[in-house]
Amino acid sequence: MNTPSPRLGAVAASVGVLLLALPVARRTLEQAMSVQMLLQFPLLVLAGWLLARALPARCRHQADRWNNHGIPGLLAVALVLAISMVPRVLDLALVDSRVEFAKFVLLVGCGSALQLSWHRAGHLVQGFFLGNVLPMTAAVGQLYQDSPVRLCNAYLLGDQTRLGLSLVVLAVLFGVAWIGALFRRMSMSNSSQLLPKESS
Repeated sequence: MNTPSPRLGAVAASVGVLLLALPVARRTLEQAMSVQMLLQFPLLVLAGWLLARALPARCRHQADRWNNHGIPGLLAVALVLAISMVPRVLDLALVDSRVEFAKFVLLVGCGSALQLSWHRAGHLVQGFFLGNVLPMTAAVGQLYQDSPVRLCNAYLLGDQTRLGLSLVVLAVLFGVAWIGALFRRMSMSNSSQLLPKESS
């Protein structure tokens, strides 16, 4: 089956980011805390992934020089995701255009870093990355559920609770999916690549 070319994906990603930046789209996707984090955030990350996928070989080689084993890139991804889940940041993004712009740039960059780093990391580093990010996500989700007060002034307590439950469920599902994919690859190959790939 033919897959879309990287260049076509980059064009779609660029158009998508522009559409997401429109005031009507931002109002729609940011009116609920859960919609913002579970739809807007992933769409921006996906756009970054598609843009990085279309980078020419020369640019990818330059990125590989600082992204040894994918560790710096995945570290940046983890940092951006952690900051993005801070309630104060969610509030500020609604009232401060500078924070909103930074959110868009960082999440798109997060997707690009993830695309450039994931396969270079190898299963061992991937597991370490997910072993930190997924428990953090679940912990934030549990905090959102357990808090008796609103952590974000702009959003209702019920929406906060729904988001918290969704984050916990997604963290578990991502973890199970990655472990399942790892075992499937190991069963299909006599020697699984557990160590990161060496830089060329």
